[in-house]
Amino acid sequence: MTDDRRPVQARGLVKRYGAVMAVDHVDLTVERGDVYGFLGPNGAGKTTTLRILLGLIHPDDGEARLFGRNPQSELPEALDGVGGFVEAPAFYPYLSGLAAFDMDGGRERIDQLLTLVDLSGRANDRVGGYSQGMRQRLGVAAALLRDPQLLLLDEPTNGLDPAGMRDMRRLVGRLSGEGITVLLSSHLLAEVEELCNRVAIVRSGRIAFEGTLEDLRAGAGASRYRLRTTDRERARAVLLQAKTEITADGDELTFTASEDEVARLSRELVAAGLGITALVPERLSLESLFFELTESEPAEAAA
Repeated sequence: MTDDRRPVQARGLVKRYGAVMAVDHVDLTVERGDVYGFLGPNGAGKTTTLRILLGLIHPDDGEARLFGRNPQSELPEALDGVGGFVEAPAFYPYLSGLAAFDMDGGRERIDQLLTLVDLSGRANDRVGGYSQGMRQRLGVAAALLRDPQLLLLDEPTNGLDPAGMRDMRRLVGRLSGEGITVLLSSHLLAEVEELCNRVAIVRSGRIAFEGTLEDLRAGAGASRYRLRTTDRERARAVLLQAKTEITADGDELTFTASEDEVARLSRELVAAGLGITALVPERLSLESLFFELTESEPAEAAA
């Protein structure tokens, strides 16, 4: 792995829990200035990956770097310039929001951070009386105390009401505007689409997509086609030979391809002696593409 001081670079991360492969050869690259969304359904391996990146657990294979340092072997130095939380931030409920901070950070700086996260008016109230959204924002403020260049947030809007989600998204936007690189995990496509410029989509511990949102939207611009021919199994064999992912529904086959690819496949089907009785395009929305990436079965498993 190249030590090039990127905020996050991971290659081949693996973590097993018995027979369960929680993280399956995950590669991630976060550039400076990114708001990078780590997107996938609950249980896909997002939190486990973040724990590896923060040095909280050891991978069974692979390697990660934070600004060129290995969080598995170079603690605490590897966490210089890194802040954040995994799962929900925790505070003693009997402490005030102000007292929850290490005062070595300086009272003036703490006041600035409480203002940044819109908690200055509740600084002297007990954390036990805070809403979930307020505790989440307090966790972000605590993570910012050391002026991090990289902020890792695990499901920062999880459990929040719509107003709390809006406030957290605004906060992340402000932090990005101040030059902080943000890596946030989420299971909400709309959240990532609103906040992030780059994204990795994870399914069952594996990366199904990594790239810019523009690349993801370009994928949504592709078409899924429904195909019906005079011989479904022979048509399936032609599509598989072209390395096209297929699902089957009754006498129809469904596959995704560009217009150029579908023209070529049509010629190959006819050359194989098949009659095409229907070839119908269905445009994919960004949401439907996300579900395709996170829920579809592998092509070879299709009946």
